[in-house]
Amino acid sequence: MDKFLYIAMSGAKQGMNALAVSANNLANANTDGFKADMVQARSMQAFGEGLPTRVFSMMESPGSNFNGGPIKTTGRDLDIAVKGDGWLAVQAADGSEGYTRAGSLKIDSTGMLLNSSNRPVMGASGPIVLPIPVEKIEISANGIISVRPQGATAEVIEEVARIKLVNPGNENLMRGEDGLFRLIAGGNAPNDPGVQVESGAVEGSNVNSVHEMVAMIDIQRQYEMQVKMMKNAEEIDRASTSLMRIS
Repeated sequence: MDKFLYIAMSGAKQGMNALAVSANNLANANTDGFKADMVQARSMQAFGEGLPTRVFSMMESPGSNFNGGPIKTTGRDLDIAVKGDGWLAVQAADGSEGYTRAGSLKIDSTGMLLNSSNRPVMGASGPIVLPIPVEKIEISANGIISVRPQGATAEVIEEVARIKLVNPGNENLMRGEDGLFRLIAGGNAPNDPGVQVESGAVEGSNVNSVHEMVAMIDIQRQYEMQVKMMKNAEEIDRASTSLMRIS
C-alpha cells in the first residue's frame, strides 16, 4: 500500500514539474529570441522491501529546442536577427559572458549598447560603448557598428565597434538560471566571422503555443489520474482496516 501511494504521489509531483516547464514556455511565447525548454520522462525504480518491480516516472528537461524562431521585420536600426546558427554575446549580471538570440538593442545615457534585458552587448574587448550623441547608427551583416556623429555631414560614417558573434555549436550550450546560454565546458566561445545578422529585424520565440496548450491539458489529465490513484489507495486502506476490525 505504501508503495502504491508513493508511486501515485511521485507521479503527481513530476506532473507538476512538467506543467511548470510548459507554463514557462507558454509565458515566453512572445519573448524575442526565446528557446523553448523540452521535457522528457524517465522511469526510475522504487526500491524497498521485496523485489524492485515497481517503477515511477521522473520528469526532466534534457535541453532546449534550438530551432529558429520567426524573423520579424521592424525597420529599426538597432534591431538585429542572427541568421542560421549563431549567438549574440552579452555580459551577465555576474560579469561572465552569456549568449542569446534576442537582438532588440538600445543605447543608454552613457553610450553603452544593451539588449532588451539591459545586459551589455559584448565586443572584441568587452562591453561596447558608443560615442554619443549620434545621428545615425548602422549594423552590418558581420556585426560591425558604424555611426554618424551628431552634426556631421551625410558622408561621414565611422566604424566604432564590432558585435561579438559566436557559434560554438548548440550541443555545447546549456541554459542558465538567468536565461542566458553558456558553454557546458565553461569558458568563453571565440568570435566566429561566419555568423551573419540581419539588420532591422528580430527573431521571435520558437514556442509553439498550440503544442504547449495541448501538453498542459495532457499533463493536467495525468495529474488527475494520479490523484484518483491516491484516493483509491485511501479507500483500499479503509476497507482493509474494516476487515481487520471484523476479524
